[in-house]
Amino acid sequence: MAAMNLVSAGVRSFNLKAGKGFSISKPKGCKLGPRAALVEAGPRGDGSPVALQVSRGDLAADLQAEARAMARAANASVYSPELLANKYGSRPVQAAKRTLEILVALGSFALQLLVDQRNGTLDRNKRKRAIKLKGIFTRLGPTFVKLGQGLSTRPDLCPPEYLEELAELQDALPTFADADAFSCIETELGMPIESLFSSISPSPIAAASLGQVYKAQLKYSGQTVAVKVQRPGIEEAIGLDFYLIRGLGFFINKYVDIITTDVIALIDEFARRVYQELNYVQEGQNARKFKKLYADKEDILVPDIYWNYTSGKVLTMEWVNGVKLNQQAAIESQGLKVLDLVTTGIQCSLRQLLEYGYFHADPHPGNLLATPEGKLAFLDFGMMSETPEDARSAIVGHVVHMVNRDYEAMARDYYALDFLSTDVDVSPIVPALRDFFDDALNYTVSELNFKTLVDGLGNVLYQYPFNVPAYYALILRSLTVLEGLALYADPNFKVLAASYPYFAKRLLTDPNPYLRDALIELLFKDGRFRWNRLEDLLIEGRKDRDFSAKDALQPVLRLLLGPDGEELRNLTIKEAVRVTEAIVLGSVADTYNSAPSFIQTLMINGNGNGALAISTADLEATMELRNQVFRIWGLLSSSENFDPALLQPILQVLQQPEGRSLGGRVVGGVTQRLAARLLQQLLRTPTVPTSSSL
Repeated sequence: MAAMNLVSAGVRSFNLKAGKGFSISKPKGCKLGPRAALVEAGPRGDGSPVALQVSRGDLAADLQAEARAMARAANASVYSPELLANKYGSRPVQAAKRTLEILVALGSFALQLLVDQRNGTLDRNKRKRAIKLKGIFTRLGPTFVKLGQGLSTRPDLCPPEYLEELAELQDALPTFADADAFSCIETELGMPIESLFSSISPSPIAAASLGQVYKAQLKYSGQTVAVKVQRPGIEEAIGLDFYLIRGLGFFINKYVDIITTDVIALIDEFARRVYQELNYVQEGQNARKFKKLYADKEDILVPDIYWNYTSGKVLTMEWVNGVKLNQQAAIESQGLKVLDLVTTGIQCSLRQLLEYGYFHADPHPGNLLATPEGKLAFLDFGMMSETPEDARSAIVGHVVHMVNRDYEAMARDYYALDFLSTDVDVSPIVPALRDFFDDALNYTVSELNFKTLVDGLGNVLYQYPFNVPAYYALILRSLTVLEGLALYADPNFKVLAASYPYFAKRLLTDPNPYLRDALIELLFKDGRFRWNRLEDLLIEGRKDRDFSAKDALQPVLRLLLGPDGEELRNLTIKEAVRVTEAIVLGSVADTYNSAPSFIQTLMINGNGNGALAISTADLEATMELRNQVFRIWGLLSSSENFDPALLQPILQVLQQPEGRSLGGRVVGGVTQRLAARLLQQLLRTPTVPTSSSL
């Protein structure tokens, strides 16, 4: 939101006069609400108001203020299909007029699709028809704008062209009269506007489908705030629309066999979300929860809520000076980098999705601001969503299966992700996943474009009986929006490359059993440990600011020595033997190669072929394994928060019976391997030295 002048000629004017406070020149038709007492302003003994604005650090007072705001919103509308049916069922004329308006608009669109189908141009005209549908939704008003935004997150319902066009719906509707907005403020808060604010912008600085925002200054504290006011008559408009849309849903469920999804359930879920947005106290509570969970990071800003100036239809929050994230020139003029802000947004989105499961469901550029201090500010918390706890781990596991190209496991993941009911056979889906991902995964992570991945996966979802949960579709949209913003600044930016450090950190440090299994699946293949995968994970994980070497070490040991870790212990023992042998042989090789030639001929019974019997290829593989292990140790030990004392708990664990048994088996295995090599060497016939290397 860019700063703007608070006075606009011919619209409305405000004056601060000595001794008289706030004076206001009102347009005709603006009526002041009742002068009831507001919690901020209680009467003194002489009848004059007194400020009761509490410190934001006073938790008890803040909770009391929130409780009073909730009381003011006690009559906020709640979605009820029964109430809507009773209300509009008795208004047939009103319902018929709106039905005709909707049918004419959508009927003409359906007719165009029918013509395209008959002419064989349905696929060729997808983009054109998607643009047409976007315009129709905008003209039909707030309900259909919200409907279009909802459809833009459903790859199981819409082709990619429609997803892209409908995602551009940014609630861009005309503003409503300022007089209506100011009257709403006074009515909702129970005081004249001059008793609330010392100044307020004469016209909105932002407008959306459900309301518009003014910039104001609180009279008693001088704090600059944003005041969001609900659009008049919005409940009536969306109530009638949802009544009619639900009637259409009944028709589809009964007569359209091709659609297997319960359309009524989808409509009801969507309507409930929109009605929740109409309760601004609920939005304030969403903002408070979001701030508590994610604003602990210094580069994330969530505005404070002023509960004493908030009701069901008025929301007052801290003013944020900033620039929309899609205004690259303005951001860079402040010495900031768009890519840094987008990366911050991606990391925050991943935390929302995979850590706490509570996330911002409408992250379009208008809701993301770059502050002069370089922080990323989140705005508009009307639409939030949650990721089920089981799904959070399943998503990380799904990424692991994708990296491993385990398409059968990927297909089975869709059960855990609630994409498919358990009675659906996933075997036909596996070839479709293989066809797409085999091609996509030929790129490195840094080369793979997230939008391309989502579009390709969307085509798969569209062809099979998937039901994409709202949380998953919304987070895909969030990351796609962020990547789109970054591409303006850097055409080579890839959101997956920016996301990978987070996934690597979670896999290495999270003690969640599902993620531990996913890590083992990633690191072990055919009974062998893939050290290159561990090295890659550590390199990427260290890029995440929250990476901890301590967390990366101990959860693995707990699993290794746990009661269910026998299979893993067997694999680990084999790998530990290989690594120990590689370190010993590498040390012998270094000693041998650094010795004078006459000493080399005297070593190990004068065998000139080397200190130990080993082929050149085996030696190179052994040295590479040793060097790789040393590099991994270097990555761990050079971590910012690494302390040798962190190894003490590990040593304590290894002193437990399971740990001593594991160590003994490793020592025994190494001894056997080295003894076998030594015996082989001793039994060989000495030859004339031909090389000074092993």
